[in-house]
Amino acid sequence: MKKILTALLLLPCLALGAPQPLPTGATYEVAFSPRGQSLQIVLSGINGARESILVAAYPFTSKPIATALLDAHKRGVRVQIVADKKSNSGKYSAVTFLANQGVPVRLNDRYAIHHHKFMVIDGTTLETGSFNYSAGAVNKNAENVIVLRNAAPVAQAYAREWQRLWDEAYELKPAY
Repeated sequence: MKKILTALLLLPCLALGAPQPLPTGATYEVAFSPRGQSLQIVLSGINGARESILVAAYPFTSKPIATALLDAHKRGVRVQIVADKKSNSGKYSAVTFLANQGVPVRLNDRYAIHHHKFMVIDGTTLETGSFNYSAGAVNKNAENVIVLRNAAPVAQAYAREWQRLWDEAYELKPAY
């Protein structure tokens, strides 16, 4: 009976899968804010993209990040954004700016908070952490960011979550 009970208690852990090592050649970069390098490593990831950037955002008001994503879009990188509806409905939102520039944006209102903050870049790089895409994250808040490069299995797990969020969200149509 004890073995059966132990096995039943372990089932949720097994369903999640065992921890996996990072692929050979994977690298990482971490930064903290305020007054750290968080914004710089986020921008570095965007500026290095060659094929695609999938963005999941909570509040998104950062002009430097919006500008970098628009520049990536203009150079032919497929940029798509899914963001929290409530935190991006104010007077100024980077998602509205990007939608008006032809970048595909969807808003998600299925949760109390769509609290994700991550980017999957070229299917192999992941940027994530508590760092919101906002000026407050850069200058006022205690935030963190990590970028994992050459980590396709990790990036793909996040890409699957991004796709699920995208599929349940609705399009933010350009205002002009």
